[in-house]
Amino acid sequence: MTELKIQHLLTLSYLLSKGAKYNYVTLTTSSLGKNIQKSQQAASKHLLELEENKFITRIISGRNLSVKITSKGFSEMVKLSSILQKSLNSSPSHVDLKGTLISGMGEGAYYMGLKGYSKQFKSKIGYVPFPGTFNVRLDQKIHQEAIKQFETLDGIKINAFSDGKRTYGWVKCFSAKLNNTINCQLIVLERTHHDDSVIELISKVCLRKNNKFKDGSKVSIKIEITS
Repeated sequence: MTELKIQHLLTLSYLLSKGAKYNYVTLTTSSLGKNIQKSQQAASKHLLELEENKFITRIISGRNLSVKITSKGFSEMVKLSSILQKSLNSSPSHVDLKGTLISGMGEGAYYMGLKGYSKQFKSKIGYVPFPGTFNVRLDQKIHQEAIKQFETLDGIKINAFSDGKRTYGWVKCFSAKLNNTINCQLIVLERTHHDDSVIELISKVCLRKNNKFKDGSKVSIKIEITS
């Protein structure tokens, strides 16, 4: 088991950035503390502990302090980097949500039928959606918070347009599966009457009718995230 402590990672990372893998880097504990956002005393303690565990070597000449990372110290950083990279790469690229089917306000059918939207849907997601949206209320706070991230993710962008009388906002689409088997799209709207507790799904077909859903049905949604 490695002796390297979590609080030492920033110190070693800073030393690496200054070239301490191969060279002795001259510094002060005050400057080190400032760069790792710790006190001068904490920075000094870090260096002492790292030296005691043979992660660094130090040369002190008068008031000058020079530090170099040892092969052991560098090896431990490489191991941790590998573990972190593996964890990042294996992280699931989807968001799981659960909620309850509710009735919408009937606006989905109107907007889905607008040519400014339908033409873009056809060219960008491959189909013209059924006129209407499938509305799900997210009952748990964790799911209401998780959905907020889609406001800043790219998705497939259906651009805003104007019919000469009014302007219609953009729509972002994200591939999703309803109850793990039914293909659909989560849509995020530039303008919506819903709060963060309600999401809208679209599909080629009427999700309610084809799957015998009704208000109050409990559903799960898995939304894909592409980088």
